[in-house]
Amino acid sequence: MFAHTALRQRCAKWLLATGLFLLLGACVEKPSTLERVKEDGVLRVITRNSPATYFQDRNGETGFEYELVQHFADDLGVKLQIETADNLDELYDSLGKPSGPVLAAAGLVSSERRKAQVKYSHPYLEVTPQVVYRNGRPRPTNAKGLVGKKIMVLKGSSHADLLAELKKQTPGLEYEESDAVEVVDLLRMVDEGQIDLTLVDSNELAMNQVYFPNVRVAFDVGDTRDQRWAVAAGEDNSLLNEINEFLDKAQKNGTLQRLKDRYYGHVDVLGYVGAYTFAQHLQQRLPKYEKHFKSYAKVEQVDWRLLAAIGYQESMWQPEVTSKTGVRGLMMLTQRTAQAMGVSNRLDPKQSIQGGAKYFMKIKAELDDSIQEPDRTWFALAAYNVGSGHLEDARTLAKREKLNPNKWLDVKKMLPRLSQKQWYRQTKYGYARGGEPVHFVANIRRYYDILTWVTQPQLEGQVAEGNLHVPGVNKDKPADQPPPM
Repeated sequence: MFAHTALRQRCAKWLLATGLFLLLGACVEKPSTLERVKEDGVLRVITRNSPATYFQDRNGETGFEYELVQHFADDLGVKLQIETADNLDELYDSLGKPSGPVLAAAGLVSSERRKAQVKYSHPYLEVTPQVVYRNGRPRPTNAKGLVGKKIMVLKGSSHADLLAELKKQTPGLEYEESDAVEVVDLLRMVDEGQIDLTLVDSNELAMNQVYFPNVRVAFDVGDTRDQRWAVAAGEDNSLLNEINEFLDKAQKNGTLQRLKDRYYGHVDVLGYVGAYTFAQHLQQRLPKYEKHFKSYAKVEQVDWRLLAAIGYQESMWQPEVTSKTGVRGLMMLTQRTAQAMGVSNRLDPKQSIQGGAKYFMKIKAELDDSIQEPDRTWFALAAYNVGSGHLEDARTLAKREKLNPNKWLDVKKMLPRLSQKQWYRQTKYGYARGGEPVHFVANIRRYYDILTWVTQPQLEGQVAEGNLHVPGVNKDKPADQPPPM
């Protein structure tokens, strides 16, 4: 009897202790999403694999969304972990799952039907939805022109929402949604005539236009819209509040503008003819000189694709050209520069590339230490074109205007002033055709972008072997091969 009483007492104490433990546990608040991110030391982000958002090239991870969200992770003092979704439904559904991503950064536009799933951040990029069609076919100018056309858009996208609204007002309008494609696939399908039309945002078209020379804008659909990040819906606003504070700060301190300039400030410089021509020369001319670009880039420790982009801007990869001013060869060296760089024959492509690489890196090394990357590269390109003295004059003008003399975004505004007497009379080196280096840098950046896509590891060698399908150029290549991304 005594034993049973003791047992009951022990059980009662255990139950009491357990109850107190559970009660205390219930009283302890769960950490917020922001607290969990900081405790884990990792910001898990989901995005899309596309040129306007995130991709990997030979140098690692890159893309507008990637760089912006990397700044946010740095602000939080945590590491960034990126994963990609196969489609938009998967992207939205992944938010809020245990151990899943806490943030979607993927060029998203606020959608009414998604608001039960997610909360959207403050805006960071303004875009316009556009209908695109194939050049040579009838151009639709309004919603009625979409009737009877084969239209495809991304499944679950804001463009599908737009078409759903247009369908209510436009009898006969039909379209297909697909989760097996990305924007580049849709543009390729329009370019090759597999579909008649698609809808894309203006920034994504601008990034990809150069690869699809047959694609044209038919008309804009509705008003401009804002791209935003997204977090899981719920009462926990800790991460969202931090995101909004970061985006507001990035807008004020110029971070957003610098990223916009880096990724979108030069995307429309080539035009249709320039894009088509470059695509041809990429196949026909680059393979002859690629080994020299790679060889001397390695010696000078510079990206070979940047050297190739300079070479194309200078001569369109033609080794025997001579300008009216006497500069010659594939890298268009002056006689004085050639001699200084040890080049005895400017028309020898190997020597020209060697001299150009050496000269470019010499200019870059001589720039003021206060100029950091990526601006340092753009400044070196400008100096390669107009001379270091004139570049310094433009930096001086920038200082006087209370702009940042170490940022290309600011200095490129001053360079055209070097051709105006009221401004160049105030400078040390006087008159210069200041608009030229601005175009020079913009073109090279665009060529470099394209070469970066084409030379992704999974496509390496296809250009040289002639196996890479370039829309509008080698039509004999299978249509189901990937575009030159």
